[in-house]
Amino acid sequence: MVRSRAARRRAGARARVRLRPRVPGPTMTSRPAPVAALPLRRNRDFSLLWFGEGVSVLGNATTSVLLPLLAVVAFDAGPGWMGILTAAAWLPWLVIGLPAGALVDRLPARRVMVASDLVAAAVLASVPIAGALGHLTLTHVVLAALGNGVCTVFFRAAYPALVRQVAPAQQQEQAFARLFGTESAMQVAGPGVGGLLAQLGSAALGLVVDAASFLVSAACLARLRLSPGGTDPDTVTARPSLRTSIGEGVDYIRGDRILRFFTVVGGASNFGLTGYGALLVLFLVRDLGLSPAAVGIVMATGSIGGFLGAALATRVSARLGSARALLWLQVLAGPTSLLIPLATPGPGVAFLVAGQLLVGTGVVAGNVVRGAWRNRYVPEAMLARQVTTAQVVNYGTMPVAGLVAGVLGTHFGLRPTILVMAGTHTLACLAMFWSPLRGLREMPAQRSGR
Repeated sequence: MVRSRAARRRAGARARVRLRPRVPGPTMTSRPAPVAALPLRRNRDFSLLWFGEGVSVLGNATTSVLLPLLAVVAFDAGPGWMGILTAAAWLPWLVIGLPAGALVDRLPARRVMVASDLVAAAVLASVPIAGALGHLTLTHVVLAALGNGVCTVFFRAAYPALVRQVAPAQQQEQAFARLFGTESAMQVAGPGVGGLLAQLGSAALGLVVDAASFLVSAACLARLRLSPGGTDPDTVTARPSLRTSIGEGVDYIRGDRILRFFTVVGGASNFGLTGYGALLVLFLVRDLGLSPAAVGIVMATGSIGGFLGAALATRVSARLGSARALLWLQVLAGPTSLLIPLATPGPGVAFLVAGQLLVGTGVVAGNVVRGAWRNRYVPEAMLARQVTTAQVVNYGTMPVAGLVAGVLGTHFGLRPTILVMAGTHTLACLAMFWSPLRGLREMPAQRSGR
């Protein structure tokens, strides 16, 4: 049958309507962007996490100077006690790191972090209270460092999961850069504040600042309005046994060659960093003759480097590629530590300042790039266990380093021991040239094999 001209026109119009792409109506174009897509500066939950963490790090940075100063000035502690004090702060990672990670993976991250803040505040407040009552001892100071270390294990195990909840995947590197940058800025001010508090009053009384900072952090975390679909549920579903969960975390690290490399090299690097760091305050006071206030200022230089590293990390990663950036940042972080034992009284302190500054820049910038990559790379259900499994090695070497540094410092002196420990850190950093990242421009997005 032959169609009329009008019928053919109507059929053609219907075909054109079917072929024309659909244009979204006003209800679709006028919908507000989801909260997760907001810039970080307008993201309420991230801002609360960022502010609370910044205040808490400021308090802890004062403690990093106040506890060693308290031990040296009030109790005349030698290298052995300084090593024990450092070991106490990091021993919890070695002892409870694995079970803590398995527990945190099955608990609401925010609640774990709030509880950790509150307990840490009570632990540190006990030092000035005991001092005011005339009952403070060096053993109490060591136990306070140990208790604060336990709280740090649980807080840090839950931390990456909460960052993932408050910042979208495409903003993870930016989020870590801002968090690490703020932490480094607070660590710049913290040692100086700690030294000044010790100079004007007492190191024990200065710990009140850190206790108060943990309360501020807990208040900020409590105000987060997390998505109902997030991983901060009111009820927890049935999970495998604790032993099975721990085994899964260990197997996950062991089965991935990149994570395995970072874990081993991180442990060796931290052994060297912690070894010379355990003796640094004693070296500044006894060998270089600095006052408590000057010690705080000099110690802050490493944190200035950390601030610079956090500010530069995303730019270096974008320019070189994340894998190449990690390689060259380790070169910056390693050999420069050999400047530290060259310091002498007077102008020679500049060697230590330069070494601290450059090491801080390389270490923190590398942590930003690596932390953002890990948060994208590791499945959320495995995140806390992966963190604590790696940190058992990364941080587990640190109490050993404190004890070894104490023994070596007692028998061979502070400067030779600092040189040996800085050399250990340097070798660990240069091992990146033989890493699975060699030849890569970008870090892989998918899990690698053995």
